[in-house]
Amino acid sequence: MEDKRRPFQAMALMSGILSYLVGPTLVGLFAGRWLDGVIGPEPLFLIIGLLLGLAAGVIGVLYLVQKFFSGES
Repeated sequence: MEDKRRPFQAMALMSGILSYLVGPTLVGLFAGRWLDGVIGPEPLFLIIGLLLGLAAGVIGVLYLVQKFFSGES
């Protein structure tokens, strides 16, 4: 069996990477912004939420890519 990937598999991988990076980042951004409005110190929780969202997205992308290249379904 050849190790060539089909175009639809590559598109699915790129869509998964995009959703893993954008989703948690937006959730962290909006949650941090909401906490800033509730608690008070204006940019603190926004920055923390953004960084946590980015970290969660990167970890998700690493797992997704590892699963994709290991050949699991």
